[in-house]
Amino acid sequence: MAEILIIDDDSKMRRLLVRTLKSAADGRKGLHLFQENPPALVITDIVMPDKEGIETIQALRRAASDLPILAISGSGEHGYLRFAMELGATATLAKPFGADDLLATVSRLLTKPAP
Repeated sequence: MAEILIIDDDSKMRRLLVRTLKSAADGRKGLHLFQENPPALVITDIVMPDKEGIETIQALRRAASDLPILAISGSGEHGYLRFAMELGATATLAKPFGADDLLATVSRLLTKPAP
């Protein structure tokens, strides 16, 4: 079973993702957890306090150039998601999204051959 690291400051969103995917983390701890046990996929929120998602994506990309990264955001401003793609996210989802969309995206990212 593939390890998935979830980085999101919203505890309700983390619980929703955990129930759907069975994995979790929050905020700044994400990069530390990534270094301890590299996952097969990272899902990160964009707008977070402390170490925000764009900065996290850049650090993850430097550490693992082929790691699938799913950026999520509910800011209402989809410019964040476009910027995340430009800086290395593999895919994006705008909040709120359905479980079917999340599962389809995760499945696609986990089965996609490495670049």
